[in-house]
Amino acid sequence: MEPGRGGFLFSVLRGEVEGRQKGKKTQTRQKQNVPLRRLRAKPRRRSRRGARVAGGGCPAAPRLRAGSGCGGARDAPTAGSPGAPRLPLPSAPEPEPEPVPAPPRDASGSSERRQRIRSVPRPSAPFRAPPRPAAAAAAIRLLQGPARRPPRTSPRGAPAPTPAAPPWWAGGRPCASRAPPPSTPSSSATEVSGAGRPLPEPGRCGGRPGCACRRAAPPGPPPPPRASSRRRCAPPAPLLSARPPGRLVFADRPRGPPITLRARYILIHDGGELHIGSERCPYGSRATISLYGRAAEGAAVEGFGQKFVGVGRGGVLELHGRRPRSWTLLDKTLHPGGLRHGPYSSEKRWGSRGLNLRILDAGTARVLAAGRFDTHLQPGECRRLRAFLALQAPGRVVAAAVGDSAARSLTLETRLLLRDRLGSQHIARLGYRQPWALVGILGGDQLSTAEDKREYRGNGTTGLAVAQRDFLTYDGTRFTVTAFSGWIKGVPHNGFKVEVSKGIILHLVDEVTSWLPGDRIVVASTDYSMHQAEEFNLLPCPECKSNQVKIDGSPLYLHIGEVIDGVDMRAEVGLLTRNILIQGEMEDSCYGQNQCQFFSFDTFGGHIKILRNFSSVHMSGVELKNMGQQILGSYPVHFHLAEDVDERGGYERPTYLDNLAIHHCFSRCVAIHGTHGLLVKDTIGYDTLGHCFFLEDGTEQRNTFYHNLGLLTRSGTILPSDRNEAMCLAIRSHVYGNYVPVPSTDCMAVSTFWIANPNNNLIENAAAGAQAGLFIGKGVKTTRASAEDPREYLTVDNARFRPHQDADPEKPRVPAVIDGLIAFKNNDHGAWARGGDIIFRNSGFSDNGIGLTLASDGTFPTDEGSSLEVTRSIFVGESSNFGSQGGQNSYWGKGANGEYRTLPRNKTFPIRGFQIYDGPVRMAKCTFKKFTPTVDRYSSAIGFFMKNSWQISPQNNVSQILMEKSVGLKVFFGRSGQWFGSNDNDGDKMSIFHDLDGSVTGYPDTFIGRADNYLLRHPGCLTVPRWNGVMCTGKFAQLYIQARRPENLTLSIARAAYHSHPLRLQGVNRGAPYQQYQPVIMLEQAYIIQWDGRAPEDIILYPINFNRYCPMLLENVLFSKGLEL
Repeated sequence: MEPGRGGFLFSVLRGEVEGRQKGKKTQTRQKQNVPLRRLRAKPRRRSRRGARVAGGGCPAAPRLRAGSGCGGARDAPTAGSPGAPRLPLPSAPEPEPEPVPAPPRDASGSSERRQRIRSVPRPSAPFRAPPRPAAAAAAIRLLQGPARRPPRTSPRGAPAPTPAAPPWWAGGRPCASRAPPPSTPSSSATEVSGAGRPLPEPGRCGGRPGCACRRAAPPGPPPPPRASSRRRCAPPAPLLSARPPGRLVFADRPRGPPITLRARYILIHDGGELHIGSERCPYGSRATISLYGRAAEGAAVEGFGQKFVGVGRGGVLELHGRRPRSWTLLDKTLHPGGLRHGPYSSEKRWGSRGLNLRILDAGTARVLAAGRFDTHLQPGECRRLRAFLALQAPGRVVAAAVGDSAARSLTLETRLLLRDRLGSQHIARLGYRQPWALVGILGGDQLSTAEDKREYRGNGTTGLAVAQRDFLTYDGTRFTVTAFSGWIKGVPHNGFKVEVSKGIILHLVDEVTSWLPGDRIVVASTDYSMHQAEEFNLLPCPECKSNQVKIDGSPLYLHIGEVIDGVDMRAEVGLLTRNILIQGEMEDSCYGQNQCQFFSFDTFGGHIKILRNFSSVHMSGVELKNMGQQILGSYPVHFHLAEDVDERGGYERPTYLDNLAIHHCFSRCVAIHGTHGLLVKDTIGYDTLGHCFFLEDGTEQRNTFYHNLGLLTRSGTILPSDRNEAMCLAIRSHVYGNYVPVPSTDCMAVSTFWIANPNNNLIENAAAGAQAGLFIGKGVKTTRASAEDPREYLTVDNARFRPHQDADPEKPRVPAVIDGLIAFKNNDHGAWARGGDIIFRNSGFSDNGIGLTLASDGTFPTDEGSSLEVTRSIFVGESSNFGSQGGQNSYWGKGANGEYRTLPRNKTFPIRGFQIYDGPVRMAKCTFKKFTPTVDRYSSAIGFFMKNSWQISPQNNVSQILMEKSVGLKVFFGRSGQWFGSNDNDGDKMSIFHDLDGSVTGYPDTFIGRADNYLLRHPGCLTVPRWNGVMCTGKFAQLYIQARRPENLTLSIARAAYHSHPLRLQGVNRGAPYQQYQPVIMLEQAYIIQWDGRAPEDIILYPINFNRYCPMLLENVLFSKGLEL
């Protein structure tokens, strides 16, 4: 073949890859309109920020139209036409083909329509790869050549009939399984390892077993074209079989060794195809694509970078491995050590002379009693030992071990008792310093006892006497009790161990027979720290049921597997292993300019990048490991400006990612940029850097995230929102001047799901460990750093979500509904909703610093009339999920019931179930449990945003609320001191809500405000000192007062009846060009307004939150003392 005619370039070590005709495409449908079910998050570093929830960002919304941002159908050049660019192949002496960039988009932003390629023409002459130096950079380029091969002919010269069924890789016939032939190594720079021979093509070689078509030649310059393209049948060849049209197909040999393909990069475009398995016939063997190379080696390919699998215009990427169940939930709690009361371990040296005993419950493996009896020097200890044993019930497990020596004062009566009660054979003859250990059953015989004894030697080393026996708990867990005793180098040793034996069986919600021995799983944390997620290998388990697996190893932390206090806290369990693996080859440690000041490990992994106008991309049953780079645009899977990838884009089979396991990666999980209509389903993202499931710039729409799991999402460096505090302060190359970023507001928003546009579908996803679980419409700065705003481009900017019909603020509001949200064990918020018309229902919030904050945006002058609402939900303060110490959990202390547990934020942090901020907000038909203050902290069912300078609406209301008896503090307005500060900001003073039916106060139609707010009080009010509140009846509304020239005065407002108790308001923003004050007032009363200086020249008053809207306007009025209404 002439250079530039198409084909693909690579080298061979062992194994094979084969090309076949493309089959018909089948259409797949996206599931839509399924309620959002599980979203969970965990906080930065040591906090489990969000259990299946939006941990700190705006909540999820139903499908909304939010502007355009996506193009229409477009045309692309037909493969092989002059408009389709091709990568030229090098001549024989050239070491590597030149990179060719992806086709540029024209200036108008349009492009030509894609042409669906149903068949690939073949060149008329076989392709022979030229020799390459061993040190040359290796790459694989798959592309279609323009030359067409003559029609195939049968052996008699007649045209070969078209096969009735599509080829095997398109699911036309069952997968073949053949024995592999011998393998032959090669010294190529790009390696393909494995074994097997190519499958015969339909219509060639008669499909005879053991017959293959020779389609490869020894290295060397390509031979001259032959008159005939007919190929001979040949015995099985151990070399890679390849054909010039640029189609690479991995042969499936389930009984053969795995195939491994190593390359610096693989570029697929212009009709090039890469196939491993198919939708109807998933790949059954094991295949690996390994991408190698260091950051400083080789030139980057324009549009793709380095170390990648890239799909450009006209490219086909079809990867289909086995599709096991991606993830499920624990159905039974997994305790530390696999035992309900945890493993037990005790080892002593000096100071344990005598007999050491442990008494255990055989049904629970719990240590019930422990004692040491110095029967060597203290004669009275025998009597105490006999009394101790008399208190123990028969049938309990006893473990005994000698420390130092126990024989001198051990009486015959005691020896006989131990022989009879413990079933000991050696205790009657126990001598000076003799090591002795026993494990048995109280009241059992010698057959039920394990016992060992050693003779003491003068050199001080006897070895260990070890007694060990297995038992079975009530729930079927097998555990081992071990006792040991001995002398080592003159030092006595003795101790006990209680641990699970022969593997731990996990009980899962779903059937997992597709999980195989040797596979690796991860069990998510169910505590505040995301770092309590644990990995395990699976063991063979013939005794397991279909929903059980056996793990190798012992868990360190508690993983909940049950619904507690009405909230589903069951840990997610994800499968990390797939039979198709794409991985980056990594260095042992960080090197060069790879952000080594933040990472000790190599972060320059591989990546997959898909550009627009590809022909077909579908991935299922694929594992991605060591992928992604701390470089903008290099992510494990990245759809870059691909536009519409479903039916709207002309794809019969909409593009999807299904059942992927993306783990231990270095930059996100799935990044979707300028791409619409993609389905991401049953995909796991575990232990990654930066936002995991990522919609990049807010134009992405109609994408569906269905039943995905993300956990252990760590901070990264690429965007300000990815960074932790240290990264935020250190990375200042893109700020203006000497600006120092503020981590809490500019950065620190890394999330498992970063959804930049609400017009996407999130269905039954789980976020089980990140600083934030879910952000929807978080908002970022979209201007470059300047003197006016020195912050970096894309700094976090806290936008607000105001859903309207067709995303048009001029059209009616449309509520966003979040149904079935579960948020537990979040250090800060379970969920924070900022905006208008968002409804939470059927949700659960437990063990959060703050369960749910509704920060409504419906107060004048913004989106007036909108509101936030929560209904039919459960709020729990401190559940019976006590958590586990360690795993970067920082706070461990006593709970309200006196038992030790993990705690959010700090031991003194005031816990709130439902937090009111701004308004109006509504809560109805909700239940509160276990909010009880302690000597260290306040804990209330209903609370308010602390240090609040903004307003609070008197239209905030609650109804049909159930406060269980375990609620010790229903409402709390805060007190000056730690966390609350002076508690004297405008919003602190104006906190208020309306108890419509008396379900909180016991008095229907009652307003609850702060006790020192005399704008609300009247003689009929009742003070509640524990709440720092007051209950009043009456009619209340709000004034909006705007003041200019000057704008930084303190306003004093007092009701005429309580003129000696004025309320002083500072205003919302002391640096604004005008100042605004929003006091809550009682109707039909007289109020006096004064300022602490000369009255402002311009004053505007609006009565708001009245039943009737009635604006008033006062201009150019001079007040010497004040304004009386």
